[in-house]
Amino acid sequence: MKKLFALFIVAGMVAFVACGPSAKEKAAEKAKQDSIAQADSMRKVDSIALIEKAKQDSVAKADSIAKAATEKKAPEKKKK
Repeated sequence: MKKLFALFIVAGMVAFVACGPSAKEKAAEKAKQDSIAQADSMRKVDSIALIEKAKQDSVAKADSIAKAATEKKAPEKKKK
């Protein structure tokens, strides 16, 4: 009976190991995860670029508003 029980234990361990993912499946999953990570980092870079562009636009707009305000306060003298 002990030998039969030991045989079932060994057969169960072999079956458990055999049911795991193969090296090819592991490599495919790793490639998928790497691709996802790369896409996420690209999205972050794009977001940062958009934020920087918005900052530059708002600074340019503020500068033009300030320039317009100073021109209104001190109009140029007309030449005769």
